[in-house]
Amino acid sequence: MTLFLFLLIVGYVVAFFYTLNASIKNSRRLLLVESELTKLKAQIAAGGVVALPTQDAPAVEEQETLPAAFQADVAPHDASEETPVVAAQAVPDEKLTEEDAETFTLPAAARPKESFESKLGARWAVWAGGLALALGGIFLVKYSIESGLISPAVRLAMAAIFGILLAAAGEAIRRKAVPGIATAYSNAMIPGVLTAAGALTLFGVTYAAYGIYDYIGPTTAFILLALVAFATLALSLLHGQALAGLGLLGSMVTPALISTESPNIWALFGFLTVSWLATAAASRTQRWHFVPALANVGLGLWAVGYMIFTPVIEAEPVIASLVAMIAGSIWVWPGKYHGQPRNLSTYAPRSDSYFPAIAELLSRPPSNLNVTLSLAIVLPALAFSVIETGVTMHPAFAMAVLVLGLAAMGAGRNHAVWPAIFASLAALGCANLLAGFGVNYLPTLGDGTTTLSAVGINDAVQGPVTRIMGILFLLFSFEAIRRKTSKDPSFGTLWAIIGAVVPLGLGIISFVEFGNLTRDWLHAAYGLSIGLVLLGGAYRLDLKRDDAFIAPINVMVLGSFLAFTFTVHTLTSGLATTLLIPVIGFAYVLGAQRSSWAALPWTMALACLFVLGRIAWEPTIVGPQNLGTTPVFNALLPGYGVPALLAIASAWLLRGWPGVRVRNFLQAIASLMGLLAIAILVRHAMNGGVLSDTVPTLGEQSIYTLLTIGMSGVLMTLDMKSPSPIFRYGSMLAGVIAMFNVLVAHFFALNPYFTGESTGPWPLLNLLLIGYLLPAVAYGGLAWYARGKRPALYVTLLALSGAALGFAWATLSVRRFWQGENIADWKGFLQGETYSYSVVWLAIGVLLLILGSRFNAKSLRLASAALVFLAVAKAFLIDMSNLEGVLRALSFIGLGVVLIGIGLFYQKILTAQPKAEEAQG
Repeated sequence: MTLFLFLLIVGYVVAFFYTLNASIKNSRRLLLVESELTKLKAQIAAGGVVALPTQDAPAVEEQETLPAAFQADVAPHDASEETPVVAAQAVPDEKLTEEDAETFTLPAAARPKESFESKLGARWAVWAGGLALALGGIFLVKYSIESGLISPAVRLAMAAIFGILLAAAGEAIRRKAVPGIATAYSNAMIPGVLTAAGALTLFGVTYAAYGIYDYIGPTTAFILLALVAFATLALSLLHGQALAGLGLLGSMVTPALISTESPNIWALFGFLTVSWLATAAASRTQRWHFVPALANVGLGLWAVGYMIFTPVIEAEPVIASLVAMIAGSIWVWPGKYHGQPRNLSTYAPRSDSYFPAIAELLSRPPSNLNVTLSLAIVLPALAFSVIETGVTMHPAFAMAVLVLGLAAMGAGRNHAVWPAIFASLAALGCANLLAGFGVNYLPTLGDGTTTLSAVGINDAVQGPVTRIMGILFLLFSFEAIRRKTSKDPSFGTLWAIIGAVVPLGLGIISFVEFGNLTRDWLHAAYGLSIGLVLLGGAYRLDLKRDDAFIAPINVMVLGSFLAFTFTVHTLTSGLATTLLIPVIGFAYVLGAQRSSWAALPWTMALACLFVLGRIAWEPTIVGPQNLGTTPVFNALLPGYGVPALLAIASAWLLRGWPGVRVRNFLQAIASLMGLLAIAILVRHAMNGGVLSDTVPTLGEQSIYTLLTIGMSGVLMTLDMKSPSPIFRYGSMLAGVIAMFNVLVAHFFALNPYFTGESTGPWPLLNLLLIGYLLPAVAYGGLAWYARGKRPALYVTLLALSGAALGFAWATLSVRRFWQGENIADWKGFLQGETYSYSVVWLAIGVLLLILGSRFNAKSLRLASAALVFLAVAKAFLIDMSNLEGVLRALSFIGLGVVLIGIGLFYQKILTAQPKAEEAQG
């Protein structure tokens, strides 16, 4: 009974497809006529003259002999769209000439709208039929099992025959279908649906024979599953990418379905590699992207999963399989991926801005293939980097092979931007993990015999491997720049950055972890070699006189400076390192006198930043225990002074350099370093030859304020001789900083009235002189010098700051006269002292008024008015209540006389101004 039902279903399937095929044959001529009419309309619209075919056969032959490369590139078009379809320019095949690739285009053709009846009959019926077939097979098997009518062997044989018949029916429909119908009803996928159903059936039958009924052994099951998978993959060339995905899934799942006590790892990864290569070959002919990306992911997951869950790792087959994947990506698919005709600049820059260029660089097709390939290589490389035990090969070797293979692809293919980036990051990251700098992500895995640890295997292998990787990255970089930059400047710039950063980074990791931090000649030779290669390579590329090499050359120049700086660190320390870094930068500045490389001045800027970084790390340069106590003449003088002098000399030599940014930067940093050198010498001298983080005294802070004021004047002078925004705004910034120091430190934080600091035994030459009077004079001179050169508001603030400091000096001097050396607030006030304040304030107010009138300085007159107002307020609020007897009377008498005099003086000024105007008129 069951056999009869099975034969009935098979007969029904055969009859159904026979009827469908007959219907297709009956409509063949009509569809050919419609196709010829459509082609004729398109050619007439394009202005071409054509000859109508006289027979059907030539028309069919002409359509079938269209080159395969162009057929593959014509995407299926939904017949429901009403708009005409214009085929994009096709990508030429290797057998076609470049002229064919440029000129060949498919004619525009308008497709008729597909009716609802056509959709329902051609698509939904097929899909529903496929589902019915699958359910019928399932119900048939279920019925036979429940009834016990036939043996398992017969069931499996019947299911296998059913699967083969489905695949055969799909192939029969594909071969007999008219191309016109296949195109119009492409979404129905009749042959593909049948073939996929047959493949799934055969997969199920094979696994059931092995895993459920034990009819076949693991080797036979493995071979049969592999054959089904590869056959499905081969048929995908005829039926599309979806079937290829099914075949790939079967090939990737097959090893997981077969269990054995003694697995052959070479056979496992050999099978996976062959499966990947078959997928890549099929994808190359059809230009698929999705399925090969899944193949990359599948092989990468197999490698990582095997390494995680296996107690003893055979590294060789894993590495061989992954290297084969890299090689296949280089030469099979995507290979030399071309997105444009070959005689055009494929990756020509589209904008002068950095961001569009970066976006174009990172989005180059086929990005999905490149990203998945990179992850499939980098993840196993990282896993090798943290393996401590249980591997047949040294992890450093395994990691290096994978990373260098990925880097080779990134250097050899213009589209392989992501492999280049991932390889660079993986090289640095894996070297860190091998050196023991990483994090212990996975302490134990599997059965506990394979240990992943952040503790590096510190032996004689990792250091050489790390340095060899750096040298090979440098060679890859130079070769990529030399061969690719002319037609692809952004790609050359990317590899210039990689060639400068990765070798140097690997050298630093090797030196810090495995080198002699005192003096290491091996790492010094490594750094010197990298610097010379980069500098020599830049010189050689400059001889080409090609603008495309400008950016890579400048990157290589900066990289050479960094390499030489690394060399200095490997051989020296302390003061010698601090001196040699700016010396190297100054040598590049001297080279800028004969070369126009834009990066040359920036090397000095980097040198200054390195020096400032070293100063921030160790302000004493040589260490507190080695710093002498002699003022000025100690290690601080050359340690701070020589870099500052070299920075100043560089700024002067480059005063005519066309690059405004670097010129301004050098001017600013030279000014800063000069001021810092003087300030640190002052602090050293003022603190007894010891540099500490203690709060400075008023005398020390006064020197800093005077230095800042002086710096403002120097920058103003430089701006007058050589106008620069750095000098202009830097001079005003220095003045503002000085004013902030006055407000915070001189008046409040370090004021001896609040701190109780002794002012010294001398009446005039004391702390108040250096803390208040000298800065007041300096502010006055700076305000006078800035008149007409800086904004009026800024000049006014300078003058007011000077006046405030002068007022503070006079006031505190009065207190010192009455109270002695210590003028702390806890000592209170004397009546004579209180009266003296009024006298002094009025005298200063009158003096400021005279000076303001003499120099026509409104700011001084305003300061005079403020002091007079303060004296009046003091007289009425303080003197009236605190003074007694004659002092109270004298206070108000003096105040009245001064106020009357000031009034008469102002009347004189106001009456003199019109006369002057009349005289001028």
